[in-house]
Amino acid sequence: MAALTQEKCDACRADSPHVTDAEIAELTPQVPDWELVAEEGIRKLRRLFRFPNFVRALSFTNAVGELAEAEGHHPRLVTEWGRVEVAWWTHKIRDLHRNDFIMAAKTDAIYETKVGKAGG
Repeated sequence: MAALTQEKCDACRADSPHVTDAEIAELTPQVPDWELVAEEGIRKLRRLFRFPNFVRALSFTNAVGELAEAEGHHPRLVTEWGRVEVAWWTHKIRDLHRNDFIMAAKTDAIYETKVGKAGG
């Protein structure tokens, strides 16, 4: 995870390349808690984070939102009492890009360091 958290997102265009199956095989072990899903034919990375209450879940959501703004790459965030579901994919290419794995790793880092998972 450390290598991905040190990377910055590249600006994507509609013709930016999506990750290959070989790249997915290389990158997935670096974000092992994320699942690869397909929704309406679009591959995404998705993870559910658990918290002891709504305040902690909202704090995490806000921290991920700040990261998204700083990187110029935005997820789907669903915040509920005690849980936040995060999904990363690249909207412009309607698929996964290396940026999504970078952001998944950085989201994990927020969970571990800024918000923590104690009690979650």
